[in-house]
Amino acid sequence: LCCFQLYGYCYQDSNDIPDTLTTITELGSPLEMIQLLQTSWEDRFRICLSLVRLLHYLAHSPLGSVTLLDFRPRQFVIVDGELKVTDLDDASIEESSCTSNSDCFMEFPARNFTLPCSVEGRCQSMNEKRNLYNAYRFFFTYLLPHSAPSSLRPLLDKIVNATGNHNKHVICTEYLAFELSPSPSVNSEFTQKCMKSANTQYRRVPEAFIPDENYRCWPSYHHKGCLLSVFDVNEAIEICDSYSQCKAFVLTNQTTWTGRQLVFFKMASNHIVPDPDKITYVKVTD
Repeated sequence: LCCFQLYGYCYQDSNDIPDTLTTITELGSPLEMIQLLQTSWEDRFRICLSLVRLLHYLAHSPLGSVTLLDFRPRQFVIVDGELKVTDLDDASIEESSCTSNSDCFMEFPARNFTLPCSVEGRCQSMNEKRNLYNAYRFFFTYLLPHSAPSSLRPLLDKIVNATGNHNKHVICTEYLAFELSPSPSVNSEFTQKCMKSANTQYRRVPEAFIPDENYRCWPSYHHKGCLLSVFDVNEAIEICDSYSQCKAFVLTNQTTWTGRQLVFFKMASNHIVPDPDKITYVKVTD
């Protein structure tokens, strides 16, 4: 689940290139950090969640604790919204040998660590903690806090700080809460905002859709319109009220991977057409 799936391979001894091995793997999209920062926070959280699963697997693999010596975005791809490793050439299962704690010194551009030297003469958990800190500096610091829901920010700050401090217990505990909870419960506990507009009223139009009247917003699931995810109608009203150009919104029957409902936000409601799978809310003006 964490690494590229191998569909097949072919070994042949060529005159031009001896000992040639060709592999056939699943297709993934290159990881572009700038592009990821333009996606929805939910999609970025999903990537971080898959990275946590990868870190756990590397720490408890059948071969022992595995470290990725070149732990950078270029070594990963996105497959169906999940992060996967593509290049294992720099993977190692060797834990550094030591005679004292000073031999277990880990140096990074912004921070250094010294780990204990075990009685067996190995630096304790060096492979695991190298992966953890690299995940923090290359992924979590960028993908988690950026445009996160306000109700989640204290929890996310806790996770990011714990990752930077090698506190894997905090990370696993908090992420496990997301993993084990059904999507609606996660949304209810962490992202539901019981907000109702005091000054604005909306008229409900069942089985209706507004095909045009789009405007662009960020972040959006649709590059030509404003398509966002909400927990319920109250959150959709709050979002529409926050955009001066928003005059209506349309609830779809589509949801994100966390169970949040996708909603189109519109700048007018002049042309409404029948659609049994959608519900339109039109802002009532004085």
